[in-house]
Amino acid sequence: MPGALATDFYELTMAASYLRRGLDAPATFSLFVRALPPQRGFLVAAGLEDCLAKLAGFGFDAEDLAFLAADGRFTAADLERFAALRFTGDVRAIPEGRIVLAGEPLLEVTAPLAEAQLVETLLLNQVTFQTAVASKAARCRLAARGRQLVEFGLRRTHGVEAGVAVARCCAIAGFDATSNVEAARRHGIPASGTMAHSYVQAFPGEPEAFAAFAADFPGGATFLVDTYDTAGGVRAAIEVIEAMGLGEGVAVRLDSGDLLELATTARTLLDAANLGWVTIIASGNLDELAVDRLIRAGAPIDAFGIGTRLGVSADAPFLDTVYKLVEVGGQPVLKLSPGKATAPGPKQVFRSPTFAGDVVGLADEAVAGLEPLLVPVMTGGRRLHPPEPLAAARGRLDAELSRLPAAARRLEGPVAPSVAWSPRLQALAARRATELRPGGDER
Repeated sequence: MPGALATDFYELTMAASYLRRGLDAPATFSLFVRALPPQRGFLVAAGLEDCLAKLAGFGFDAEDLAFLAADGRFTAADLERFAALRFTGDVRAIPEGRIVLAGEPLLEVTAPLAEAQLVETLLLNQVTFQTAVASKAARCRLAARGRQLVEFGLRRTHGVEAGVAVARCCAIAGFDATSNVEAARRHGIPASGTMAHSYVQAFPGEPEAFAAFAADFPGGATFLVDTYDTAGGVRAAIEVIEAMGLGEGVAVRLDSGDLLELATTARTLLDAANLGWVTIIASGNLDELAVDRLIRAGAPIDAFGIGTRLGVSADAPFLDTVYKLVEVGGQPVLKLSPGKATAPGPKQVFRSPTFAGDVVGLADEAVAGLEPLLVPVMTGGRRLHPPEPLAAARGRLDAELSRLPAAARRLEGPVAPSVAWSPRLQALAARRATELRPGGDER
């Protein structure tokens, strides 16, 4: 569906007013995060792919127009203009998987004013949520220190489509698999799962449940061992493994209780039975801090299933993202609102190989020795490239994390790299602020 009504109402009234008055000059809007949430030393750019897909099909269908006609606040001429409207603009963006910081544009849109205005809510919705989740997932990856990670969040995410986006963001961040079958189908992510406690309860006892599951799915069965008594569940799993001669790929899963103590007990029992190759998976209200504590304590856990707290980015469930007009009709503009001031003009973000500090400059300048991050991704409403494989975004994040300063990677008390404005941007902002204040040239 075109989806033009997935917006805030004032976007429609502003767009209608622009169109009535012939205000169709090219306008550039910049989408950025004002400030990092507490306990974040970096963010991971995500959501661009969904933005481009939705922009490419943006428009009003017959049902949309009928709804607006019934509302009564739009004229027949407004509806005719909406019916003809498509997104014909240009987009420059920081590719998914790259690290971003506060005050840096994640993307910039240049399009006729009404078009650029109408897509604000859509872009903020996609980028805000997915960047928040990808950033949380990257922290989980840092905490796991190379251990396997499986995304378990679908049943607790705020909607099924959000769950698919979460799985994709986690794959970008380096998760190995997802429990979300639809996400696996759409995005080529390995699907992974174990069993629920209800499966164990449906049989007379754990040995019967484990034997039945292993018989039906012999290639890498995972036994959930904490339905009744965890040590007893591990012993039942050992009994079935030995009796059925199960081989590589078998695991036991712990989902409750003191995971450090229970994982140690499970490892001891498995090793004593010469089953050192059986892996231990832990889940149950985990996040990056819990994973970090377990690993620091020496828990013999090989893989983690992380769901609820990741799928809603529980400690930072939103980002202070904004989408601000920075140029219209070739004239740089800015806001001077206290606490919400913006910088004028289309921009570029420049980064050193060592993350010594990013520089935000104007789009038409270059900073010697620094890499520009914003790249063209859409021109004239058409994508410049087909959707890329998730491995590309994951590779970018691998490279970024490897050179991100240790202080920014800290899970607690992180310190983000600095962001400065280029001298040209500073000068433009100062000049435009003078012109726009009372007594200035334009007032």
